Amino acid sequence: MIEALVSGKLHGQPAQKISKTGKPFVVAKVRAHAGDAVALAGSLTPKAWTDPEGITRPALDLVASQVLSAYHVTLKRRALERKPLDPSEPQPSRRPDGPDELDDGAPLDF
Repeated sequence: MIEALVSGKLHGQPAQKISKTGKPFVVAKVRAHAGDAVALAGSLTPKAWTDPEGITRPALDLVASQVLSAYHVTLKRRALERKPLDPSEPQPSRRPDGPDELDDGAPLDF
């Protein structure tokens, strides 16, 4: 087993399936050579498959334990923006003229 962190773009539509024990899971293809629309972390297993012409090709199977997408980032940002401030808790220092020094205000490239 190899622990991996992979980022890429979804290729095709994810498909929900049911295991033999009745537990639901999702199968998806990710192209990791370009872009960062999704990030996956989990157990990576190298495999091989044979195409219709009989040529053996490499493949990687990743059982993801964590998934992060642009949707998740946007959802988290919106939740943090709506969170009411508790005056009794120490607040992070912010410049009075705008966001803190780690936030340039630009959207993430997910």
